[in-house]
Amino acid sequence: MTEQNNQILKNTNAKLLDEFNASIMFDKELYSQDIKGSIAHSKMLALQNIISSDEQKQIESGLLQVLKEIENGEFKFSLEYEDIHMAVENRLTQIIGDAGKRLHTARSRNDQVCTDFTLYVQEKTKSIQIQIKELISTFVDVASKHTTTLMPGMTHLQHAQPINFGYHMMAYANMFKRDFERFASSYERNNYSPLGSAALAGTPHNIDRFKTAELLGFYAPTQNAMDSVSNRDFALELLFNISTTMMHISRISEELILWSSYEFRFVQMSDMYATTSSIMPQKKNPDVPELLRGKTGRVYGNLISLLTVMKSLPLAYNKDTQEDKEGVFDSVATIEISLNILNEVIKTMKVNVDIMENACKIGHLTATDLADYLVLKQNMPFRTAYYITKELVEEANRLNKDISELNINEIRNSTKELENIDEEIISYLNLKNSMNSRDSFGGTSTKQTKIQIDNFKDWLKDN
Repeated sequence: MTEQNNQILKNTNAKLLDEFNASIMFDKELYSQDIKGSIAHSKMLALQNIISSDEQKQIESGLLQVLKEIENGEFKFSLEYEDIHMAVENRLTQIIGDAGKRLHTARSRNDQVCTDFTLYVQEKTKSIQIQIKELISTFVDVASKHTTTLMPGMTHLQHAQPINFGYHMMAYANMFKRDFERFASSYERNNYSPLGSAALAGTPHNIDRFKTAELLGFYAPTQNAMDSVSNRDFALELLFNISTTMMHISRISEELILWSSYEFRFVQMSDMYATTSSIMPQKKNPDVPELLRGKTGRVYGNLISLLTVMKSLPLAYNKDTQEDKEGVFDSVATIEISLNILNEVIKTMKVNVDIMENACKIGHLTATDLADYLVLKQNMPFRTAYYITKELVEEANRLNKDISELNINEIRNSTKELENIDEEIISYLNLKNSMNSRDSFGGTSTKQTKIQIDNFKDWLKDN
């Protein structure tokens, strides 16, 4: 092989290694956190007399210029500088000279990247909370309009008992409230600064980690440098929280898909969030909730991916953790657009009240009310009442009626045990009365649904 060919091969291999090793093309997402962390670090170095006040001012001014260049699209990201930290530091040195080379005193890229990434996760945790709160508010608004709208409550996807649509909406409000609280808990647990941990064992320089933690909005510095640079629990928690929220999004999406079908027709989605078939113009496809349901699998994959990366890593820092960011960035982008578009879908959907209420006349939803009546009014054992109710349901089927539509003679003729039943049973079998009879705390009655709504309105004001 000629010397020229050897050089070509060497250059090719070097380029391949640069592409494989570099993270700049995705961790550039952290540019603002990197610059924020570096400014805080420089201020602390000056306060500790590790660098001069003049050098700190030059560094801060230069970093702000780099920030402006990136935000204006003037900054050139290159594989030559491997990651966002080296890219920013190199450009800083070009701008201010040797003072820029002093910035990296008393830190390592190990604690620098962990600080940047923690800042990013904490910022996104807060912004996602805001979006979840907006979605909860939408569910509460819809629920407020439908506290008397009957719909069949289901178990096993079979008609079970009459509920109101507002109550169903509030079930989702409760799910997303837990999500909000889960993100809040993670923020509290992870709001500690890794900066100053250096490579893995701290630094001999007289730094003040409490000061940089304060400047960056953290509660305090982390306690153990080795744990700090190898920790990615904060990223895993974010991925888990996003995955759980997406699971809840997928559940309401599945119901929207069912409810908007011809078999249900409970709701009608806005044309803005549904599409027609390419060959069947009569069809209106629920594309948005289907995509939301599908994207749930995507964020699950990102969570499992990072868990797998972390599962066998020895302490302290390992290059494997370079694979921690792309999945997080992707999941964050996915949850942000998903929460936004689901909020709009719920806001704009039309609820077909009459169709929903008519569906309550399928499946004998008030059968349990007869059993409860026999227990409460005639002191009958529940299991005996259960079998009497079963006979009445069979009679209603023979008459091709719902149990709520039977008159008193049809009820009395169904079985000898009901021959002398009082006419008040008719009111017990009434769908709306049945719904409102479930008045225990957390129940579906209009009264209890309104209590839930009021409690949530108070919670939304306080958060």
